[in-house]
Amino acid sequence: MSRTAPSFARPLAILLALSLASAPAFASCAPDAGTRGQDAPPPVAQASVAPVAPAEAPAAIGDDDRAALAALGRLEDADTALSLAAEGAALYEREAVKLDGYAYCSQAVELAEKGEFRESARAASKALHVALQSGNTDLLGKAYRDLAIAFNYAGQLERAEQFATLALKYPGVDPTQVNGPARKVIGDVRTRQRRFDEAIASYEQAATESSARFRPLVDASLANALILSGDLPRARATLDGLAQPAEARQRAQLQRTRGRLLLAEGKPAEALALYQALADAPADGDETFYRAWALDGISKSQAALGQDAEAARALDEAIDTFDRARAQFRSDEFKMGLFSDLQAVFERAIVLHDKLGQPARAFDISERSRARALLDAVAGRAELKGDSGAAMDAAQLQAMLAPDEVVVAYHTLPDRLVAWVLSRDGVREAKFPLALPRADLGRLVDAYRDALIKLNPKAAGIGDQIGQLLLAPLGIAPGKRVVIVPHGPLHYLPFQALRLDGQYLIERNPISIAPSISIAARLAQRTPTARAELLAFGNPTISPDVADPLPGAEREVQALAAQFPGATLYFNAEANKTNFAAAAPKARLVHVAAHAMADTLDPLHSKVLLADEDGKPNYLEAKDVIGMDLGNVAMLALSACESGLGRVDNGDEVLGFTRSFLSAGTSTLLASLWPVSDAATEKLMTTLYADLAKGVVVQDAMRDAQRAVMADPQTAHPFYWAPFNLIGNWRLTVGQ
Repeated sequence: MSRTAPSFARPLAILLALSLASAPAFASCAPDAGTRGQDAPPPVAQASVAPVAPAEAPAAIGDDDRAALAALGRLEDADTALSLAAEGAALYEREAVKLDGYAYCSQAVELAEKGEFRESARAASKALHVALQSGNTDLLGKAYRDLAIAFNYAGQLERAEQFATLALKYPGVDPTQVNGPARKVIGDVRTRQRRFDEAIASYEQAATESSARFRPLVDASLANALILSGDLPRARATLDGLAQPAEARQRAQLQRTRGRLLLAEGKPAEALALYQALADAPADGDETFYRAWALDGISKSQAALGQDAEAARALDEAIDTFDRARAQFRSDEFKMGLFSDLQAVFERAIVLHDKLGQPARAFDISERSRARALLDAVAGRAELKGDSGAAMDAAQLQAMLAPDEVVVAYHTLPDRLVAWVLSRDGVREAKFPLALPRADLGRLVDAYRDALIKLNPKAAGIGDQIGQLLLAPLGIAPGKRVVIVPHGPLHYLPFQALRLDGQYLIERNPISIAPSISIAARLAQRTPTARAELLAFGNPTISPDVADPLPGAEREVQALAAQFPGATLYFNAEANKTNFAAAAPKARLVHVAAHAMADTLDPLHSKVLLADEDGKPNYLEAKDVIGMDLGNVAMLALSACESGLGRVDNGDEVLGFTRSFLSAGTSTLLASLWPVSDAATEKLMTTLYADLAKGVVVQDAMRDAQRAVMADPQTAHPFYWAPFNLIGNWRLTVGQ
């Protein structure tokens, strides 16, 4: 268990102050001649609302309305109202059959219900374009409503609220079609922000402005907010006033809410009876999923009754049951205001087994949570190959480790950080002298990244302090080969740039990163060596309106090819998706030097900007990658800006390019954490590949490459040498 030590309070306070005082946590990655990449969209939802065609001519859109759009357009990302309207215009013009604007609204709602958030936003953006072009304010309100729904479902709370607020300006012919859903979105946002009084007020107003069909969903959300706020008498009255939903799944969700209320009222025995009845008769059509949630409720009830052993058994059974449940997006949870976080179940189990002094069991549950997070992230929209979604237990992993190898697995909890050190000798939990809540860790990581990206001369000192917080308690000897398994915000932390004993970690230990040690260990076993066959793509030709050329990327690829005679190279217009799809599955070493964009609304739409084809964008998206067979690829380097980033939810899943390439079978991946310098990247990559060509183990080759950049006084700052992570198979060697 974590203990607080006063000596660490000051460093943490300093770092938190730095994080709060710094400018935007992530510097813009607008492409220019010296950096690669571009910022992309953010990432939440709502009940189905059928669009209603206007019964009368709508009012015209005035200058004030366009000024509101312009104000939103000044926000620095691609999901502003203006940028979405522009995207909608481009998409609409490419439509072979152009639909009525309301048909696009219907598409947007249907896609959001399936968890296709980016496609939902695209459909709504086409409706937005039609509305703006025609001056149809009724359609405009519905387009904004549907954008609010998509962003709400996806967890992008700020953007969801902004579009809901815009929707309220255009209530249309039937205001219940816009105002009720929009105010419910705002209530949902406030609930997840834990601003319960505001959430309750928004739900109350939504109830007065909703259709009869939609109002019960608002009332269910209100009841949940009242429970969370502690207003239990009113929550009871609200729940008792709700009619039984006709749909079985919504009835099950409502029963879960009743169980939550009983626990909040201090009636665990009654809650236990209710949850046991739910477990015995789960909702038709998705029985396994609802039985798992009932078992979670049983565990909570038993814990409240002081039956810890029984609670642990029920929780373990719940996790086993979730493992069998289908991974799919379930909009009913959002409709009923539950916002269920499956990963919270794993967190409770980790805490419980930690309390019982069972570190190996807690570690196993952490690994299983990562596997489940991947399944939920793709949610039936992509097929995972082989065992990429399965977890191995600590005993299996220990047997696979060499004597000089150590795995460090972190798990961020709401109130503290836990970590396990796994070696052939066993599993031990690290004891941190300071509780490190997840939100504080997020601010620390943002602050350090900000200091690095802005070339702050004090970055080394900050790295010392974070190293003392996160690395020193692990007790890992210099020279050990370390595989770090981050969690939550720690995925964005460049561990190689943390410091211990006056050294950067990369100087002290060869390191690599793994989103799951189970995945990395299987890849290491499957691909110990690879032939020296290089396929490379450099400086793809894309529209100058999207990004600038990358002449340094072309030089980089030419320099790498000198190390690998017979390399296959594609430049400019030939560096396109068609050639990648044809050549990459047969290649052993693949190098891509291009711009990249992370899509945080829907990480499966993160993209590498390969060359335009036939005058149109044809980018390589993560969803394309996950459907490929890249099991032959021993290493793939994404020499691009922020290629390693993707959405990280509480339960931990970086589903941008990292998991997509690994899930497609790629053994080892190189990906970046921030905008990279062309010159420094060229030096790093050429050093890395020169080592690989000599048969140096990839973990050592990466260490040599980063230290080579560090050795130049002009590029000694971690900004230049620390952005790239080595991910996956840390043992790879390349043979001639």
